[in-house]
Amino acid sequence: MLILENITWKVPDGDQILKGVDLVIPSGGLTVITGPNGGGKTSLAKIVAGLVNPDSGRILLDGEDLTGLSITERARKGVGYAFQQPVRFKGITVRDLLELAAGHTLSEKELCDILGSVGLCTHDYIDREVSTGLSGGEIKRIEIASVLARSDTKLCIFDEPEAGIDLWSFAGLIEAFQKLKTKNSGSILIISHQERILNIADEIVVIADGKVKARGTRQEIMPTLLADEKAAHCPRGKEVY
Repeated sequence: MLILENITWKVPDGDQILKGVDLVIPSGGLTVITGPNGGGKTSLAKIVAGLVNPDSGRILLDGEDLTGLSITERARKGVGYAFQQPVRFKGITVRDLLELAAGHTLSEKELCDILGSVGLCTHDYIDREVSTGLSGGEIKRIEIASVLARSDTKLCIFDEPEAGIDLWSFAGLIEAFQKLKTKNSGSILIISHQERILNIADEIVVIADGKVKARGTRQEIMPTLLADEKAAHCPRGKEVY
């Protein structure tokens, strides 16, 4: 279980991005954080992963305080993070990356299952370098695969996993998240605007203006999100709906 207590953070120029976020992400479920651009979603994900330090507040994972730990230390504690803009590694092959993530040698079948879940053919990619030779969409899918390869993850964080994913591969990505949810006893946290990802969530959290504005089950939150989207496209507002 992930617990965030009074998380605040501002950028160096002084703009307050997060304004006291309190949030509980239960184990054994898939939580999607959504909301308008600039509302603080990605900043919160980076703080949980250890890329950014909060100005105040605490981050607890299964009762252990992670607040002062580095991203490497948090990874050792079971935190997996897929960047919105993935990192490239010259000299490291896709096989190397997946086996480093898994912590052991992977069989051809295991590699095929992992890469297939994000729409990539093992034969075409396994010996390629994770570098500039791969497109943005390819590198994104490989990084998501590296998170899926880990078996010891207590918390999986995916920041806008749909970015750079084509429609054919996206169906496989949804299936991969559903499989991960059934086999993973930890917490899964996804930052996304994508309706098909929202539709597989156990819980949806809406963050806007640096605060939690709403949270609840998919059945509770989705109708309000769809209503707000319709109103945003109508100059007369919600009253016409």
